[in-house]
Amino acid sequence: MEAVTDCLHNMVHVHVVSPVHLTVSPSRSQFFKDESVTLICEDENRSAGWTVRRNTSRETRKPCGDGWGKPAGSTCYMNYLITYDTGLYWCESRSSSSSSSSSISVLKGSVILQSPVLPVMEGDDVTLSCRARNPTHNLPAAFYKDGSFIGDGSAGSMTLLHVSSSDEGLYKCSISGSGESPSSRVSVKGQRSAASLSASSGDKK
Repeated sequence: MEAVTDCLHNMVHVHVVSPVHLTVSPSRSQFFKDESVTLICEDENRSAGWTVRRNTSRETRKPCGDGWGKPAGSTCYMNYLITYDTGLYWCESRSSSSSSSSSISVLKGSVILQSPVLPVMEGDDVTLSCRARNPTHNLPAAFYKDGSFIGDGSAGSMTLLHVSSSDEGLYKCSISGSGESPSSRVSVKGQRSAASLSASSGDKK
């Protein structure tokens, strides 16, 4: 799966990065087969004219509505996901301005990891949730980072407090009797500089 994702990343041709961003709802990168997801292109001016495109193992730069998804303005609705929907998704304008891409994986397995689909801000708390396809109740889950065990979540969740760059990595989880999720990358963006934070504090005095 990681090799496929790397290959898909190499196929994305980004011309000009713009203020637009792709919102994935629900906000996670792993989905079970037959679930639904909504992809929304949003910018500061709430302008129209953005199209959701994707790269998968079968196609490159295909727009929503061209054999996949249902477009509605700058929104794309995807119902009854299949494994071939796994790939990279982004927003693009007629002038080829593009947003950053988001990776979506559609899985046939029995366990997925619910983690942020976009980079999180340094200092934020991040909750990871382990979800079984057919849960009967909240089961204890084990969580791993870069292959090493980092702790249990009695209700199937674990919260990483005040994340920093050291928390970046590949995370996965497992539920006894149900199985193990694939790995998902958690990325962390830096906060504002110390100088700007100090200036901001000074303005409040």
